[in-house]
Amino acid sequence: MISINNLTIEFSSQVLFDNINYVINPKDKIALVGKNGAGKSTMLKIIAGLQAPTGGSVAVPADVSIGYLPQQMVLEDTLTVVEEVRKVFAHIDDMQRQLDRMNQELADRSDYESMEYGELIERVSNLTEELALASSDNCEAEMEKTLLGLGFLRSDFDRPTSEFSGGWRMRIELAKLLLRRPDVLLLDEPTNHLDIESIQWLESFLITKAKAVVLVSHDRAFIDNVTNRTIEITMGKIYDYAVNYSKFVSLRAERLEQQMRAYRNQQKQIEDTEAFIERFRYKATKSVQVQSRIKQLAKIERIEVDEVDTSHLSLRFPPAPRSGDFPIIAEDVGKAYGDHQVFDHATFTLRRGEKVAFVGKNGEGKSTLVKCIMGEIPFTGSLRLGHNVKVGYFAQNQAQLLDGEITVFDTIDRVAVGDIRLKIRDILGAFMFGGEASDKKVKVLSGGEKTRLAMIKLLLEPVNLLILDEPTNHLDMKTKDILKQAIKDFDGTVIVVSHDREFLDGLVEKVYEFGGGKVRECLGGIYEFLEKKKLASLRELEAKAPVAKEPSADKNEPSGKETAAQSPKQTAKLTYAEQRERDKNLRRLGKKVEEAEQEVGRYEQALADIESRIAAGEVTPEIFEEHAKAGKDLENAMSLWELAQMELDELKERYAAG
Repeated sequence: MISINNLTIEFSSQVLFDNINYVINPKDKIALVGKNGAGKSTMLKIIAGLQAPTGGSVAVPADVSIGYLPQQMVLEDTLTVVEEVRKVFAHIDDMQRQLDRMNQELADRSDYESMEYGELIERVSNLTEELALASSDNCEAEMEKTLLGLGFLRSDFDRPTSEFSGGWRMRIELAKLLLRRPDVLLLDEPTNHLDIESIQWLESFLITKAKAVVLVSHDRAFIDNVTNRTIEITMGKIYDYAVNYSKFVSLRAERLEQQMRAYRNQQKQIEDTEAFIERFRYKATKSVQVQSRIKQLAKIERIEVDEVDTSHLSLRFPPAPRSGDFPIIAEDVGKAYGDHQVFDHATFTLRRGEKVAFVGKNGEGKSTLVKCIMGEIPFTGSLRLGHNVKVGYFAQNQAQLLDGEITVFDTIDRVAVGDIRLKIRDILGAFMFGGEASDKKVKVLSGGEKTRLAMIKLLLEPVNLLILDEPTNHLDMKTKDILKQAIKDFDGTVIVVSHDREFLDGLVEKVYEFGGGKVRECLGGIYEFLEKKKLASLRELEAKAPVAKEPSADKNEPSGKETAAQSPKQTAKLTYAEQRERDKNLRRLGKKVEEAEQEVGRYEQALADIESRIAAGEVTPEIFEEHAKAGKDLENAMSLWELAQMELDELKERYAAG
C-alpha cells in the first residue's frame, strides 16, 4: 500500500536513516521502536508528507488516505467540542447543500425534454447515492460513541474547547482523526493524555475498526495488545519483525547475540590477517602472500554491531528514614470547587511500606487528593500524616521548579548523598543524559528532558513517602523499567498516579479507584482491579440492556459473541448440509494455516543454518546477501501465515455469530 524506498535522512553530518526500505500493508498494525533520537517521530512525519527526506521516496497511492497525530499540535479554541469534531463530516454537509440546490433547480425548471435536464437528473441520482454511502455509518452516533470512549461526558459536548486542558484538547483531535477512518493511521504517543479506560477503548478501536496503523508508544501493554508487527530503528537501519513487541524483545536478543558472534569471528580473522601482513611485510619471499592478504582485507565488508544501550544500572534510593506504622490516615476527606463535588467521604489508611495506585478517569480527583495530602489546597474531613513522614512529591509542574542556570550534572550533584554520588554519570546516562548532555544548562532542555531530570532529582532525596503523579509520560521503556525496579526496591511507602498498566503491574498491591465522586479501595494488583471492573461493567450493561426475544433462564448468562460461540442451540439450528459445509471450510483453512506454519519453519531453519555458517567463520559478501534474502523469504512466509490465520479466525467468528 505505502512503499518506503531507499529512504535516507541526514542532519548536518549525522545519518539518521540510511537507504531504508519497507512496505506498509493493509491491516498492518506496526510499532516503531528504538532509543530516543533514533528517528521514530521523524519517520512518521516523512510518511505523513510533513518532512522531505534527504534521499529516496515514499510512494503513497492516490486513493490512500493518511491520518497523523503528532505529540504536539497547535489547537483552535473557538468552537464547542461537538462543533469541532463535526468538522470531520463537513464534506457530507457540503454534499447535502449541493444536493438541495440541485433538487431546487429541478423543481424550478420545466424543460423536461432537454438534454441538460436529463444530465441534471443523472447528477442528482449519482450525488444521492454518494451521500447515502457517506452517511451510512450514522455520523452522529459514531461521533458520540467516539467522544464517550475517549472519556468525555455528554455534558461536555456543548462546552467550549477553550475550557479544556491541553490533554483533553488532544483527545478532541484524536477523536477527529479516528472518525475520518483513514487508510493509514500514524500515531505518535497517543496514550500520553489518556486514562486507563480510554486507553482500553482506543486499543479496541484500533484492533477492530482501524485499517493500517503505525504507532510510536512507550506503553508496552498498549503496543503489545494493538500491534502485530515491530520495526526497530537503530544506527540508521531498520529490522522488521512480524510479531508484537514482547516477542520482538526476545527475537532481538537472539539477533544481537548472533550478530556479536559473527562480529567476533570477523575481528579474529582481521587480526590474524593484519598480523600476517605486519610479520611478513618486508620479506621478499612472502610478498605475493602479503599482497593477497591486503586485497583480501580490503574486500571484507565489515560487520557492524547494532547500537546497544549498555547502561544496566540498578538504581536504588537512599534508605528511607523509618516512619510511623501508618504514614497516611484519611477520614471522610472531601473536596469541592464551587458546586462541583470532586469527591467526598474518602476514607483509607496506608501502612508503612505499601505501594498503591490512584487510578480513574481524568478529572475525577486523583491529583486533587494528592494536593490535599501535600497540604496545597483546603479540604473537608481529616487527613493526617504519620510520625516522621518525609514526602517526596513529583507533580506535573515539577520541571518548572528547576534552576535553569546550572548544568544537568550539578542539578543532581546537589541532592545526591553517600555512595550514589559516585554513580551520577551512570544515573544520568540511564535517564538519557549521557555524555555531553550532562553538561548542558537546564534552561536549554526540552520539556520532556526537564521532566526526566526532575524525576532523578526527586528519586535521590532521602524520603519515606513517594508520591508520583504520572511519572512515566516522557520516559522510554528501558528507563521506565529502571524506575519501576527502583520503586519496587524502595523500602518506604509509595503512591503512584498513573495510567500505565505495564508500569503498575507487579509494582502496586492495592488500587484506589476515583470515579463518581467516590474513592474506592480495591485489594490486589492493577490487572486484578481491571478484571473486577470488567465484570462489574458487564453486569451493569446487562441490567440496562433491553429484554431479548428469547430471554435466558439465568440472568447472569453472558451475551453477545461469547454466548453465540458457546451456545449449543447455535449448532442445532444448522442443517446437516450446513454443518458439513462449515466443517469442510474450517478444515480447508486449518490446513492452509498448517502449511503456512511449515513454510515458516523451513525458512527459519534455512536462516539459522546461514547464521551458523557465519558464526563458524564463513564471512563473505555472498553469504551476507544470502542471509538478507533468507530473511526476506522468512518475512514473506510470516505474512502469508498471518493472512491465513486471520482468514481462519474470521471464519470461526462468522460461524460463532451465526
